[in-house]
Amino acid sequence: MQSIGIVSTGLYIPQTYITAEEIAKKSGIPKHIIESKLGILKKPIPGPDDHTAEMGIRAAREAIKKANTNPLEIDLIIYIGEEHKEYPLWTAAIKTQQELGAHNAWGFDVAMRCGTAVMALKVAKDMMKSDESIQTVLLAGGYRNVDFIDYENPRTRFMYNLGAGGGAILLKKGVGYNHLLESHLMTDGAFSEDVVVVAGGTKNPISKEALDKKLNMLDVLDPEGMKQRLEEKSMQNFLYVIRNSVEKSGYKVEDIDYLGILHMKKSAHDFVLNELGLTEEQSIYLNEYGHIGQIDQILSLEIAEKQGKIKDGDLIVLVSAGIGYAWGATTIKWGDC
Repeated sequence: MQSIGIVSTGLYIPQTYITAEEIAKKSGIPKHIIESKLGILKKPIPGPDDHTAEMGIRAAREAIKKANTNPLEIDLIIYIGEEHKEYPLWTAAIKTQQELGAHNAWGFDVAMRCGTAVMALKVAKDMMKSDESIQTVLLAGGYRNVDFIDYENPRTRFMYNLGAGGGAILLKKGVGYNHLLESHLMTDGAFSEDVVVVAGGTKNPISKEALDKKLNMLDVLDPEGMKQRLEEKSMQNFLYVIRNSVEKSGYKVEDIDYLGILHMKKSAHDFVLNELGLTEEQSIYLNEYGHIGQIDQILSLEIAEKQGKIKDGDLIVLVSAGIGYAWGATTIKWGDC
């Protein structure tokens, strides 16, 4: 079986930011709490032209350029951005194909909230292994769920970190570097309706009354129940998917050199590192970006490269969690393999 490697990544971050001080004014939470506990110094928010799929397309162009790849070589495009995009009913992968000139590709969209990128890496690898015609795959998408945040709703406080941006990953079969190894994913349906946008679907169509009540914003329907259940499971599930991904790849947790983890409150971030025996230098806390959904892992990987935190031979794990609830991890053997 030919190896599958990450040949490049691409990133797009909007130029517009909101600071901890501004979030504090909107929410009534002291600035030092926003910075120290929620872990947000600032975060990007979308400008007037920063549409969801468009941000993914901009990131994809960067990934293609870095890899010196002709778009006509791409066989498959998987859209990894959010369902909240330019149009409510729309396949963004096909628009991405057109904009990039990837006329020999076909495409589809996938969604698992903030776990989408890790899930899509597994989907892409499995498809490449099973179909000889798929040699090059582009994962690309954008995220701007910050649009659904009401800073006056304390029930969604843990989501005040949501931001905006786009990311892309280009995979090729038969390359001798940045080998994509094994993934492990899990979901728990007990959380499936805990965090929702109440209005806008078939149960509660959008209306003036819904807008007046802010039912078109993210909300937590059972905040206390969710908190209790999540505290029991979430951190252990992070560790579970990481350990399983690493072990399925033929390594041990002690072999991990870098952890690309989503942005969450600082205490949770530190807990995961400590449980894995990792230092702060073996990860990046995204307190100047907040949580850009499924783009966090791509962002973490790019920053780590620029800061020299990863080198040839390193074992890298990308880990995510998505509302619903889903947890996932993917292991990568970095550099010349």
